[in-house]
Amino acid sequence: MKKILLICLITLSTQLFAQDQDSFKTDAVEFIKLTGSASAFQSAIEQIGAMVPEDKKEAYLIEAEATLEGLYEDIAELYMREFTHDEIKELIQFYNTDLGKKLATKQLSLSQQGMMLGQSWGMEVQQIAQKHSN
Repeated sequence: MKKILLICLITLSTQLFAQDQDSFKTDAVEFIKLTGSASAFQSAIEQIGAMVPEDKKEAYLIEAEATLEGLYEDIAELYMREFTHDEIKELIQFYNTDLGKKLATKQLSLSQQGMMLGQSWGMEVQQIAQKHSN
């Protein structure tokens, strides 16, 4: 009898954990979409698809866009390793505020500009290192 009860408890806890993980992943995907990543990925699909002939464009878009859900789930798993479910919920709340929405619209551009600044800085530091290595 104890074994049956133990098996039932293990089964129930496994199901509850799976449901909680599904909810966590759903929230993580929602967060990713709120950050502006969805529009960045859509832009990438359109840019890459620019080389596809017009008569094949519709089929390309259908197939390319079908890959997004898998990408969102993979990225969600990255976030799930770094943040708790409650933290993801807080991030969702933030990205639903006016400031969060503003950040989402500007984040890609700011990241790109920051990378360019970082590259320029890296070249400057490399020149300093070369100057001091002679």
